[in-house]
Amino acid sequence: VQLQASGGGLVQPGGSLILSCSTSGFTLDYFAIGWFRQAPTKGREAVAYIIKRVGRTYYTDLAKDRFTVSRDAAGTTVYLQLASLKPEDPAVYYCAASNIASVDEDDYHYWGQGTLVTVSS
Repeated sequence: VQLQASGGGLVQPGGSLILSCSTSGFTLDYFAIGWFRQAPTKGREAVAYIIKRVGRTYYTDLAKDRFTVSRDAAGTTVYLQLASLKPEDPAVYYCAASNIASVDEDDYHYWGQGTLVTVSS
């Protein structure tokens, strides 16, 4: 099982960015792809997840109304669209795979390497 996150970069406050998570090697057991983030000096926090097969999504409070998670038709690439970015959003954003629908990072067994999002004017 492999995941690779990409798409991070520098964006101005209020701007948008689309992160991608390419996945491969999955069995049907690993059906939830979650997005997490970790800012310097802070612990990792959950952002959202998507159930690959049916496209059902869940957002934590930090993501509601600003971020959107989606997948391609084949279910091999998952996206996290970031909008209205704020000064508190800079972090390394990770995608991960779980066999249950969860926002608990301990339920995610496979992780991508992360992609850095910077918000600055």
